[in-house]
Amino acid sequence: MTIPIIDLQHVTFKYHAQAEPTLHDVSLQIFPGEKVLIAGASGSGKTTLLRLLNGLIPHAYTGDLTGELTLNGRAILDQTLSELSLQAGTVLQDSDAQFVGLTVAEDIAFALENDHRPVAEIKQSVATWARRFGLGARLELAPQMLSGGQKQRTAMAGVLVDDGKLLLFDEPLASLDPAAGWEAMTMIDELQAARDLTVVIIEHRIEEVLRANVDRMIVMSAGRIVANDTPTAILQAGILPQYGLDEPLYIQLLRQAQVDVRQLPDVADVQRVDVAAHATAIAQLRVPIQPSVHTQPQLQITHLDFQYDKNQPLFEQFNTTIHQGEILGIVGKNGSGKTTLSHLLTGFLMPDAGDIQLDGQSVLSQSIKTRAENIGYVLQNPNHMLTKSTVYDEVASGLVLREVTTDEIETRVRAVLRLLDLDEMRNWPIAALSFGQKKRVTIAAVLVLSPKILILDEPTAGQDATHTQELLTFLTKINQQEQVTIVIITHDMHLLANFVQRALVVVDGQLLADTTPAELLADEALVKAASLRTTSIYQLAARLQIARPEELNAAIQQTHGYNKV
Repeated sequence: MTIPIIDLQHVTFKYHAQAEPTLHDVSLQIFPGEKVLIAGASGSGKTTLLRLLNGLIPHAYTGDLTGELTLNGRAILDQTLSELSLQAGTVLQDSDAQFVGLTVAEDIAFALENDHRPVAEIKQSVATWARRFGLGARLELAPQMLSGGQKQRTAMAGVLVDDGKLLLFDEPLASLDPAAGWEAMTMIDELQAARDLTVVIIEHRIEEVLRANVDRMIVMSAGRIVANDTPTAILQAGILPQYGLDEPLYIQLLRQAQVDVRQLPDVADVQRVDVAAHATAIAQLRVPIQPSVHTQPQLQITHLDFQYDKNQPLFEQFNTTIHQGEILGIVGKNGSGKTTLSHLLTGFLMPDAGDIQLDGQSVLSQSIKTRAENIGYVLQNPNHMLTKSTVYDEVASGLVLREVTTDEIETRVRAVLRLLDLDEMRNWPIAALSFGQKKRVTIAAVLVLSPKILILDEPTAGQDATHTQELLTFLTKINQQEQVTIVIITHDMHLLANFVQRALVVVDGQLLADTTPAELLADEALVKAASLRTTSIYQLAARLQIARPEELNAAIQQTHGYNKV
């Protein structure tokens, strides 16, 4: 009989800062060599469960804990954090909280140095893993200087470089571009097979994790395990939407075409599922896409130059226009300058040359505070924006600085909190929130100021399907009713295909394309250059030889509560 590497029996946990338990009577076994996906809506208890497995609870997060927890046959509570770290390598959701080295090279090398490996071996291993994750040219940089995706890859390299047999990943795809995410999942799959590793992945992007040949999927809701089976069985049962999770896009398409998913044996693999007999029914779902109509120019960027390093200019003579009331997506591989561009627009950085004009007036002489009254910005990492102790105070802080009356502050704050499903948490301490909940708080804190232009950097990272749809429905509402211009920096291919009207493809500081999402996703060369990947709908359409797959994306879009135009 195989002994489980992880064994939890009737585990209940409540943080000291909260009145109710986060985990309720959780029993779970994970066996050596398994690759397990743990999925659930934001706040379902996934991250808390991971903290129990790696020892952060109770060593870093205190609370009331009952039940039995063992790792490799030993009680987790009887082991030190150091002992647990030698058995389980963890990639945290918040990469910044994981860095210990002054440079990327030092951070990747940290585990090997603690193991007293020879210097030559350490250098060789660091170079190998840096090359695998595309970090070879950034080894001497501080991790804090990297883009969000590069930080994520650095954290993954620092864990994978060691020879641990248990790897725990807390949303490893959240900041990675689609191509890098695909490579990461492929690498995890290959390493698991080669080293006989046990892998536990917590992730919202279910469709992408399934490509890593997951053995088992565990679904959590309200602190409880509500499903524990193979991915095929769970997809056949159709339970994911019940718990705030998106089914893969191709599954949604098959259901819309009245295909009986329960009878498909390989339904968890878009490349193997046999639906040839339903090709005609699927093709008939196509919805013609109406071209978007540009309104008047609102934000004009002309002849923009910017460089961090004198020897490596990033933007040179960069030109583009953002139109009033449009929904614009900015896409491209990690480290291409997307976030830098947003910092230039908001005043966090100043260009070396060129101009940025809002409604015909240059904004370069304006302060960050003045610019923020018209151009709202939600950072990729919510921890970089949060300054108050409670949810209500955080969302109200901008209005307080603008000396808005107390009654109006309460009216506006409560209205935004209700829209983002945060009102019941308004008195919660920020420290008790999950990453996804923190993300919604920062969005609320900017939306409450009613900006003309709203820039969101990876708004769906860490968000479950329910909150993503609620957010996009709300963004559509303010876009259509208030003519707020929405600018989204994203790696989320679902978001790009189903919400964005126009896409700017930025790679290494250059504007490669200004196009529609449909045209972008149909251009294989451009998709590759931007480090993107086509959605599973495109992959299924290619297998079935269905033309105009972008019109199948439009069919899925209509099933959600928002529209492109």
